[in-house]
Amino acid sequence: MMVITNNLMRSSQSCSDVQPRSSSTRIPLSRGMRPGSKTVLGVSSVSRESWAENHSMKIELRKQKALQQVARRTISSSAPRQVNKVPEKQKLFQEDNGMPVHLKGGPADALLYRSTMVLTIVGAGYVVYELVKAAFPQKK
Repeated sequence: MMVITNNLMRSSQSCSDVQPRSSSTRIPLSRGMRPGSKTVLGVSSVSRESWAENHSMKIELRKQKALQQVARRTISSSAPRQVNKVPEKQKLFQEDNGMPVHLKGGPADALLYRSTMVLTIVGAGYVVYELVKAAFPQKK
């Protein structure tokens, strides 16, 4: 194994962190490292032990947080109860008020109906125009 002092560039340091060396430039130390301590491939012996402890603590905290979230979710706080609107809609559409069924939905249905009729008439007019244009070609 190669032993490197922390004054040299660490192997885990990314290229963007590397700066040209000058007498006043210092390379940042990793967490838990002290100046002059020796490292093995960028990880000090002290930080390896503390890393393992920190890692296991983080895993335990994640598990505890997940358990708390599950415990918070109760039946009362789950999705709101949905009301069945089908009987109301059936009453609305079965009323005999002289309106066509495709307009009983309200103003949105009327708007859709009118826009469909306008597009149909415009499309039919364009088809007739193209047929007349094709029937009587331009003279050259």
